[in-house]
Amino acid sequence: MNNPSKPLLALALAGLALNAYAHKPWILPSSTVVEAKDAWVTIDAAISEGLFEIDHQPIKLDGFFVNGPDGAKVPLQNATTGRLRSTFDVQLAKPGTYKVALVQQTVFGSYKLNGETKRFRGTEESLAKDVPAGAEDVKLTRNHSRLETFVSANKTDDAVLKPTGVGLELVPVTHPNDLRAGEKATWRFLLDGKPAANLGFSLIPGGVRYRGTLGEIRKNTDAKGEISFELPEPGMYLVTTIWPAPAPQVQGQPPQMQPRRVTYAATVEVLPQ
Repeated sequence: MNNPSKPLLALALAGLALNAYAHKPWILPSSTVVEAKDAWVTIDAAISEGLFEIDHQPIKLDGFFVNGPDGAKVPLQNATTGRLRSTFDVQLAKPGTYKVALVQQTVFGSYKLNGETKRFRGTEESLAKDVPAGAEDVKLTRNHSRLETFVSANKTDDAVLKPTGVGLELVPVTHPNDLRAGEKATWRFLLDGKPAANLGFSLIPGGVRYRGTLGEIRKNTDAKGEISFELPEPGMYLVTTIWPAPAPQVQGQPPQMQPRRVTYAATVEVLPQ
């Protein structure tokens, strides 16, 4: 298989807000609002240079989960990983809103051993073998990443929108499946359950190859971690943010390592009026 490892996905997630043109991980539902007696959606998951384009690598499906309106886990059906993307189906057996998500915690770091600098990326559980005995000048960055989208069947509700209190989370005051072009939406961002004040985030619309420009929209939250803004034209968008904001890089020096880095990304659909 040519699937990226979990550390590689975490690295891509960590770079989401650092470079608008970098490879981006994303999940894309076939529809965000389904009105049918036997409701299903298909989810694509990939890392690509062109947003929502299948041009680089799949995201491994280990760790993906779907929460239904009643809070129960919903199985991934017909799951498969190909050369460029992964895909699975979700049956929306109960009316209401579902959350599809991938949440990961990883550790990046470096150390010196016998005068040579070594770098690694892994997990809390793998630290013992990633950093050998006798290592010096150990530097670690703990990364928490969340990648998600929302789908509603026959009606919307708020059960799956309740925050967990861990990492960066979007608490959409305006329901994520009721976003309509030209209307005002209010979003609230939380960091570990508390308002993420003055948090910068971006919205990038799909279809870059047809526009020829990125079309990125940048916003900042207020002191309450909220923002109200007019929604752009219809389409699928990727919302991304990172905390803390990246420090300016000094020329000739490696990027500054933060003790902790938290990232968030979500696919949302803006519907026509």
